[in-house]
Amino acid sequence: MTISNKYSEAFETALDYGRPPNIKKIFPNSKALIVSGKYIDQAMLKKGNCMTIAANARSSFVLRGTLAAAQRANAAVIIEIARSEGGTNAYCPISLWNMARQTDAIMNELGITIPVAIHADHFGIKKPEDIEPAKTEIESLFDAGITSIAIDASHMQDDQNLLANIELNPFVPDWAGLETEVGEIKGTLGLSTAEEALFLIQGLNAHTIFPDWIALNNGTTHGIEESGAGIDVQLTAQIHKTLAPYGISGAQHGTSGNNSDKLRAIASDTSTTKANVATALQMVSWGIKVNDYGNAILDDTGNFIKEKGKGLTQEMWSKMQAFATENGLKGGDVKKLNLPFENYLLALPQEIRQRMAKNVENFVYTLLTEVFNATDTADILIGQILATKSHTPGPKTKKIESRTDWTQEKIMKRACNIISDKGPDGNFDD
Repeated sequence: MTISNKYSEAFETALDYGRPPNIKKIFPNSKALIVSGKYIDQAMLKKGNCMTIAANARSSFVLRGTLAAAQRANAAVIIEIARSEGGTNAYCPISLWNMARQTDAIMNELGITIPVAIHADHFGIKKPEDIEPAKTEIESLFDAGITSIAIDASHMQDDQNLLANIELNPFVPDWAGLETEVGEIKGTLGLSTAEEALFLIQGLNAHTIFPDWIALNNGTTHGIEESGAGIDVQLTAQIHKTLAPYGISGAQHGTSGNNSDKLRAIASDTSTTKANVATALQMVSWGIKVNDYGNAILDDTGNFIKEKGKGLTQEMWSKMQAFATENGLKGGDVKKLNLPFENYLLALPQEIRQRMAKNVENFVYTLLTEVFNATDTADILIGQILATKSHTPGPKTKKIESRTDWTQEKIMKRACNIISDKGPDGNFDD
């Protein structure tokens, strides 16, 4: 792959204007157009009825394949890792602190010219005591090249969720993409309500905080979709309609395992512009048999099926299976094979490494072009940069609510009147 001449002068100008200050500082001589998540969201909105992939780069093969697919589709994309995947207790080799560097390196190597945002997903705050140490950690992420972040305090009650978002916001640059979340992702349990979502977004608006995305518990799950229910499109559309005056888009978590028609409906019938894909890309890179929307197909004994001639070698898969058995890793927990086996996979023959990345590329390309409707959003985004001549497109909305109505005391009092079911307690991390 060679650098496209399509943008030439326009691309060079966008590179100069569009890269945020932290990216210019870390990669002063780079030709990788790494941008704010705000630009990604607004490019999808400008095209309309589309969303792009937020690929959880659990391995270098997923990262490489996703970027190659985006180049083919001429689509702006997001590369992300969740705090649980790539934080201080990481189970993936790509972390919150090396993701930008790895993305930049591969983009320069392959001549990738489409715009890419680097997103810290599910930066989880599970209790008030998590807030203070998070302030330093968030700053360190932007020092490392993050250009977008999801502050996820959905594990806590509604008032504590809102207050945590408010307290942490000063540590997120105003140019950066921002995601918030209501309703912890628990499948069909503890579904989000419009009342909960409106409470969170109105309270943030009163404090002049305008998130780009909101994530909901709208029926989906992280990992392997086992229930078959998947995303509740009608619920999602209803909540997005309620939030419309506040100019916020949807972030769809847990898309792996939802069929293509449902994902097309999310893109066309809701305000979703960001679709997280993690487990499907991992499985495809390994050569595990999946259905047409990325859910692993199991044999009669409930085990994954390794496809001959696809992904990694059968010998390596046997070693990974043995490790999983020894360490009690079953079902979705095989994701914890990523970290201990990354270097083994990088040591495989070139043709094996290439086919692992190619499997991801083909899968992501189909999503971007035939399901998400993200084709040519790269052109739209570059046009936006050339128009604004800035590394930020600015907010999509304005302040509507009065801050005096959303003091800490009033937030706590309002929250007491919210009727909702948060679902069962438990570990629902990605």
